[in-house]
Amino acid sequence: MAPQDRYLTLLTSLPAHGPLFGAKQTPLSRLRLRKRLAWLEPEDSEDLTRLAAATDWHRQRFDVDDEAVVQQAEQAIAQIHNAFTRDLAGWRLELRTVVAALRRRRAGEPAPSGRRKWGFGRWVPHIARHWTEPHFRLERVYPWLPEAKRLMDDGDPLGLERLLLGAVWTHLERIGAGHEFDFEAVIVYVTRWDLVARWTRYDADAALARFDALLETALTGVDLDLAA
Repeated sequence: MAPQDRYLTLLTSLPAHGPLFGAKQTPLSRLRLRKRLAWLEPEDSEDLTRLAAATDWHRQRFDVDDEAVVQQAEQAIAQIHNAFTRDLAGWRLELRTVVAALRRRRAGEPAPSGRRKWGFGRWVPHIARHWTEPHFRLERVYPWLPEAKRLMDDGDPLGLERLLLGAVWTHLERIGAGHEFDFEAVIVYVTRWDLVARWTRYDADAALARFDALLETALTGVDLDLAA
């Protein structure tokens, strides 16, 4: 089967994504998605794996071992063959770099020096030069940046998570236009699947935490007789 026919079959077998923030679960399970992705051409499958290695939000943390993470990400991205996939990986890591800079500055850290890699992409020296500017003079590039700073300053991690996931979702809508039954469309679908999985997991965890807090507040001052 020709690659274009293979990807047409793959993509038509995948249930459509609904709105990101209206989702209660992913449109199909991780196991079913992996089975569908077995249809990928070997080189495309490798690119998808490298994209995940470069942008996995749980395995990579710029605030812990930033230089090692940046080097690992650069190596993974350099090995991606597909230009669309490579550009998406770079864009997401640049976004993370900007958010990491906000967190660093809020924690009282000085402007990073050029001797050590702390972030990824074209904006690293720009951010260092404009460290004292509220939004690093990047609000035109990232219109969501002022709101991200406000949410961070207000201590609203759920709001910040929602904002950032929404920014990625919107970016995918823009770059995915014109890609329907090709590998690029697969990349967009899988990345959206990851966003839905992350949001539904995060939202459920946040809801449970809020419920526990409310329950604890409601029971304050109540003497529970467990022997009753």
